[in-house]
Amino acid sequence: MTHRLRIALAASLAAVLALLGTVLALTPAQAAGPSYVALGDSYSSGVGTRTYISDGTSCQRSTYAYPYLIAQARGFSLSFQACSGAKVSDVTSKQLGTLTSGTAYVTLSVGGNDAGFSSVITECAKPGWMSNCDGAINTAQGYINNTLPGSLATLYATIRSKAPNAKVVIVGYPRIFNGEDCNAGTFFSPSEETRLNQTADLLNSKLSAAASAKGFSFANPTSRFVGHAVCDSVEWINGLSNPISESYHPNRTGQASGYLPLVNGLL
Repeated sequence: MTHRLRIALAASLAAVLALLGTVLALTPAQAAGPSYVALGDSYSSGVGTRTYISDGTSCQRSTYAYPYLIAQARGFSLSFQACSGAKVSDVTSKQLGTLTSGTAYVTLSVGGNDAGFSSVITECAKPGWMSNCDGAINTAQGYINNTLPGSLATLYATIRSKAPNAKVVIVGYPRIFNGEDCNAGTFFSPSEETRLNQTADLLNSKLSAAASAKGFSFANPTSRFVGHAVCDSVEWINGLSNPISESYHPNRTGQASGYLPLVNGLL
């Protein structure tokens, strides 16, 4: 190869590289999907699905939970903050850190633990002669009526201030029971199941009102879970389970067929 040819080839290569650099500079980087922050308690983290992400926490976040399924289906960039056992105070202090003006979507389920969901279910599951189910329900309903609305209003205002441009969907709770108890080891009477379902309805009504007041959407799962309660022929909610923490939470089908289409349709 002559010296003149080497110079010509080098010049051509330099021109090609310069052109390639210009093209790459003009080509936008692959944009991340819209920012989606999933807040809340076990109904959002995916407790009941029996498979959880190893993230170094005890939050029991699942790839079968509706936030993960929504993000996967729509290409959202998910910040999965929901955590088993979370109350309003936990969401406020531990879960809002990734909200920004760039957050596009937010979902939140919270209020059940504040009203003592777990302890009420545990009390009412006992035989009637050794439980005070009505008393536990009365206490929960009193909290839902008198204390929870103010806590929700403050939390929702904080979410809006941190994520002023986000579409926010508040997610409610299904009726768990269908009027019968088919699980060995629990003793729910039909009247107790009716009152427990009424408590879920009451909670949803307060969540809906608080959401409406802030301009948020409300996802009410009641109608979607009709026919799929505990002891129905196709359960979307676990009955008494082992481990017990899986009990009275939506299973994988409840997340995918109950919550996913409901919440996704409002985002």
